[in-house]
Amino acid sequence: MTGTVVVVGSANVDLVVDVPRHPAGGETILGGNLRRTPGGKGANQAVAAARAGGAGTTFVGALGRDESADLLLASLEGAGVRTETVDRVDAPTGTALITVSPDGENAIVVAPGANSRVRVGAAQARRVAAADVVLAQLEIPLGTVTAAAVERRQGALFVLNAAPSRELPDALWREVDVLVVNEHEAADLAGAAGTPEDLAAALLARVPAVVVTLGAEGSLVVRRDTDPVRVPAARVDAVDTTGAGDTYCGVLAAALARLGLAGLADAARLAGAAAALAVTRPGAQDAVPDAAEVAALAEGKHS
Repeated sequence: MTGTVVVVGSANVDLVVDVPRHPAGGETILGGNLRRTPGGKGANQAVAAARAGGAGTTFVGALGRDESADLLLASLEGAGVRTETVDRVDAPTGTALITVSPDGENAIVVAPGANSRVRVGAAQARRVAAADVVLAQLEIPLGTVTAAAVERRQGALFVLNAAPSRELPDALWREVDVLVVNEHEAADLAGAAGTPEDLAAALLARVPAVVVTLGAEGSLVVRRDTDPVRVPAARVDAVDTTGAGDTYCGVLAAALARLGLAGLADAARLAGAAAALAVTRPGAQDAVPDAAEVAALAEGKHS
């Protein structure tokens, strides 16, 4: 069984420039050639769930009526993502401006455009209600994220990647089954500093399960009434970290669609392998590996 995933979120065209270092305020830096690639946290996660996770995946989002939208639709559909629930609206397709330093770290500014108009209408609600896992992030209106969570069927999981960090309303907190955050996002939501274990424990007061991603250190998986699990990361040479967290979330959701919440630690191992492969390649959606590569690395057979 592959399971089914619906990703509700953003889609952007990424404008990427390699730089010797990220500029300081008021500074101009000469970079490399401009690359124009498909991105956006929601679309990235949908591509990852389908291509790297092997799940039947639908994307709920909004695009403009422009060439950028055509690029994004081609990427989604090329990965096997269903796009019937993507609205075309009278607003520019979202755009992300990204600089990438030699160590692979990125700095990103997003112009949301059409992402501000993502909605859960009747067609979107029907698809959400048929999914095993509903995955969302925070580059779209919070009301839309909450509406998607409410529409899921009984027994389906709602996974929230709380990025970019922002305050969450109580109505959304109540719907979350699995919260995925990095250390900075975890600290913001917990309202305090601390170790990943401390932050996860604080967040368990609000949600049943928490995954804290730790970059090159792997991830921490915590569920109520179970011992925390540290999942190590594969050692790789990073080329570009753009979209690595999104690859992680998409594969995590795809694995949860097969394994259920009891398989969260195993899902995190697969997600970590996919993210490790993604950072060895430039781009966001372009860097997402296929399911066979992910399985090989997770099983220690990748060369």
